Amino acid sequence: MKVKLLLLVALLSLSAFTPPKIVWVAIGDSITYLNDHPNETGNRITKGYMTRVVERLPQLEYVNKGYNGWTSGGIAEKIESLGLTKADVYTVFLGTNDWWQGRPLGNFSDYENNTGNATVHGSFRIIINKLRDLNKDAKIVLITPMQRVDFVYIANMKNNAHGSYKEKKGQWLAQFAAAINAIGKFEHLEVLDLYHTPQLKIEKLVKFKRLKDPQTGFYKNYKYPTFIDVPFDPVTDEYPYPLEAVDMTYDGLHPSDKGYEVIARKLVRVLK
Repeated sequence: MKVKLLLLVALLSLSAFTPPKIVWVAIGDSITYLNDHPNETGNRITKGYMTRVVERLPQLEYVNKGYNGWTSGGIAEKIESLGLTKADVYTVFLGTNDWWQGRPLGNFSDYENNTGNATVHGSFRIIINKLRDLNKDAKIVLITPMQRVDFVYIANMKNNAHGSYKEKKGQWLAQFAAAINAIGKFEHLEVLDLYHTPQLKIEKLVKFKRLKDPQTGFYKNYKYPTFIDVPFDPVTDEYPYPLEAVDMTYDGLHPSDKGYEVIARKLVRVLK
């Protein structure tokens, strides 16, 4: 009887000291969304950055609020209907779709003066205001977009986009990363700057792009940046990123397991 009583006391003591779960809401685009939808990558990934972070920090419990193709403007517009809840930690990983869709970045004054959702600066102000309304004491981490090479969607090659090595509608992706860094500095928020992460530099995103040599008509593996001006026909050509081309991304934009691992390791350091 004594032994049973001692065991019960020990178990109760252990449960009393079990740390409570820390709720983490991850807001983002497809790079976040795909964490729970590896089948939509042609099973080229096994798990995304959130799962990898929680494996290392098991006290965290994540909520995936990633939306395919969404911009900061889309998130800001729908901010009241996304089902965002009070959490201990929020991460905001947006910007690459804003750049590609040609949304105006605007000026820092748009953020300071809360001018609305017409610019990326204004969108981020709406998002951060909402998160602070939900929990003024929450830790908010901003994550800049990664660099990108030529994206070709694995399920529909007609959905493709050039990389961040050139501008889109007069704006560079680097400017969007700089804006997020500036907002983080102004608000005293942690920023995980993936754009300037050495392991994710543009030349490391894919090992090559397989394209037809315009001179011979035969397929050839072109490394970055030699593939930039080589034509690609999504109707007649093969998928340009076979498995052996995968490096930090599997399609020029979305992280591979290797890329997600880099992101997760860096995010763990921030969240610890």
